[in-house]
Amino acid sequence: MQRHELTDKEWDLLAPLVPAAATGRPRVDDRRVINGMVYKIRTGMPWRDLPHRYGPWQTVYTRFRRYALSGVFTHALQQIQAQADAAGDIDWLVQIDSTIVRAHQHAAVNGRNRGCIGRTNRNDQALGRSRGGLTTKIHLACGGRGRPLALLITAGQRHDGIYAQPLLKRIRVPRLGPGRPRSLPHHVIADKAYSSRGFRAYLRKRGIRCTIPEKADQQRHRHNRGRQGGRPPSFDRETYRRRNTVERCFNTLKHFRGIATRYDKTTASYEAAVSLASFLIWARSL
Repeated sequence: MQRHELTDKEWDLLAPLVPAAATGRPRVDDRRVINGMVYKIRTGMPWRDLPHRYGPWQTVYTRFRRYALSGVFTHALQQIQAQADAAGDIDWLVQIDSTIVRAHQHAAVNGRNRGCIGRTNRNDQALGRSRGGLTTKIHLACGGRGRPLALLITAGQRHDGIYAQPLLKRIRVPRLGPGRPRSLPHHVIADKAYSSRGFRAYLRKRGIRCTIPEKADQQRHRHNRGRQGGRPPSFDRETYRRRNTVERCFNTLKHFRGIATRYDKTTASYEAAVSLASFLIWARSL
């Protein structure tokens, strides 16, 4: 086993979830190809510079794109979460947050067609312009043990609070037996960016407790309204101290240089890379 490649344990977890070719000529070994994908994401190198031990780089890239478009790594992430949930290994004290990722100039090249025809909108590929230039934002929901439960990729200038509900709706942990996928956490911890009345009402309607600090302007507005302003939302400082778990989860994800800096041109490819890295975080914690 070379550096940045799958261990036997990680491959045993991933192998049953990789689709097999039903017809056609014999293809390159699946483990060899996926090791090439992991090596590329871990180092952030161009596809053309992959070492020859992983086979032709076109084969690795084509297989990665096929898996990205069909959601293979997203499905694998959900299945390993299902195994952990069946063993009672998921802490449903969920933290949500986002992180900015700088997009490399190669990620902004979406086609070579001149003129307006065929030109791809940057926002369609989750590329936005902020103070740091072209950026992408990863919205993440992780469990109490610092492992990703759901992720969402948007343009870098998008506000966190807008995607709070869509992010929580992406939490779907399947059951190994009969029953609906589990999607509701016991408790949600978030920072002030998520302190909106709409989001609090959304959590309250679903019976989800939350620990979210209130913004200063919201406090003044409620105070100025007097009795009509209502009571201040409950806030437990001791529980809020656990919000550092999501920050440590981001740090672990950004150990993959292909995630810390975005080189992928499409949202599907970048989201597949983040999903594969998240799967490895789960596999290494079991």
